[in-house]
Amino acid sequence: MTQQLLYALLTVVIGVGGCLAYFWGSNTLLDMLLPVEASNDDRSIRNLKLQSTIRPWLFLFPAMILLTIYLIYPVFQTIWLSFHDKAGNEFVGGANYAWALNDTQFRTSIFNNFLWLLVVPAACTFLGLIIAVLTDRIWWGPLAKALIFLPMAISFVGASVIWKFVYDYREKGQEQIGLLNSIVEWFGGDPQVWISMPFWNNFFLMVILIWIQTGFATVILGAALRGVPEDTIEAAYIDGATIYQFFWMILLPIVRPAIFAVATIQIINAWNDYFLSLVVLTGNTEAWPLPLGLMQFQESH
Repeated sequence: MTQQLLYALLTVVIGVGGCLAYFWGSNTLLDMLLPVEASNDDRSIRNLKLQSTIRPWLFLFPAMILLTIYLIYPVFQTIWLSFHDKAGNEFVGGANYAWALNDTQFRTSIFNNFLWLLVVPAACTFLGLIIAVLTDRIWWGPLAKALIFLPMAISFVGASVIWKFVYDYREKGQEQIGLLNSIVEWFGGDPQVWISMPFWNNFFLMVILIWIQTGFATVILGAALRGVPEDTIEAAYIDGATIYQFFWMILLPIVRPAIFAVATIQIINAWNDYFLSLVVLTGNTEAWPLPLGLMQFQESH
């Protein structure tokens, strides 16, 4: 344990020290190669412009190198290997893709994943925007946003376990411990196996992710709404704009960049969902999203 801590500390020291040395050295070298004199002659002005152009790239260069090594190169390498056999030696063309697309479970997983991409980001962003607008500039708004944000503090596995109890099913006549089936029975209906309903169980799973991520969308969009100038709001109402006109023609265009950012993050979350389906569905593969379908395909072939 002590040795591991020492290695971790050494890594931090070397990493931070290396970064500081690089930034100091590269900027010093730039100042030496392109000196700027106090006389402000043509050469100094030209060097100053060149420094202003080059210096930002000096700061971006380490990140670009790491991004290329650990993200861009593996992506292209994976695409190239997908046209080879499992040993990576023999070129097989599109045989792997044909094999995958002929697998019924794989096609179902692709359909499920695109269904998630259509529903979850739109629902999270829409609900987050509506809640942010309704709770903006009122005294209890921060409290409401904090309560809605709380599910973000729960891990995906923890949220899956909670909602698995919500959807729990017992035979008719037995005591229902699942919240949803208890409500159904209270209204005189029959209990349902919610997470085993073909197609619809996708939406019951989506509810979990929407419940988790709506708080994030609310906080980000709420912060964007707080950035709308008070003068703009007052001018809109003085000019006679209705609530709907103000929302669609003034507020929405201003916070559009934040909406796009939130939607992008929600798309990534929906595409990469893994634990929700794994914990809630257990052996029910019909509603597996694509990451689980890929895992099963890899294990079975």
